[in-house]
Amino acid sequence: MERGDDFLRQFDELLLWRRDVRRFRRDPAPEPLVAAVLDAARFAPSVGLSQPTRLMRVNSAAARAAVRENFADAQADALAGYEGERARLYARLKLSGLDEAPVHIAVFCDEATAKGHGLGARTMPETLAYSTVCGVMLMWLAAAARGLGLGWVSILDPARLSRDLDAPEAWRFIAYLCIGWPEERDTQPELEKAGWERRDAASPVIHTR
Repeated sequence: MERGDDFLRQFDELLLWRRDVRRFRRDPAPEPLVAAVLDAARFAPSVGLSQPTRLMRVNSAAARAAVRENFADAQADALAGYEGERARLYARLKLSGLDEAPVHIAVFCDEATAKGHGLGARTMPETLAYSTVCGVMLMWLAAAARGLGLGWVSILDPARLSRDLDAPEAWRFIAYLCIGWPEERDTQPELEKAGWERRDAASPVIHTR
């Protein structure tokens, strides 16, 4: 595959379009597109080629209601940690697409997987979780490339969510993803538009020893 200037330009544009989406249209996302997004996770790098990522599609009304209640409680706890104008701004933020997104995916890391035979993970077991996060990133890029939006809901109690979804004990909760058509596409992070935080204009500082 040739990787000329046009390929690099499109790749750089894809990085900009990969946004954390919280505002979704309610119409269904085509299953072939959703399948392609989920399949992208298996191409992620993983420690020892362990491929520990486990995806759980959350479809039932009862399961979604449990996640929604979890989010509401966690959001209230988080709000209590802010004061003044920061608390007022937090209360106005839209922090999930749980009520609108047609597709909900809970992402877990199988910490008991035998695949990979422990290579790398014996000395740094946390790399199993890192590997799963790499899978999430590839799904994010795959969604953006197809015009779909993907939002990562992080305001949740992990242990409670795992219990409510009856996840295996060895599965560590990593992410809850909402997938669907975004209401709009924008290269600017929503938290930046809302005035919560600004992206650094400079590249990350590189330290040298």
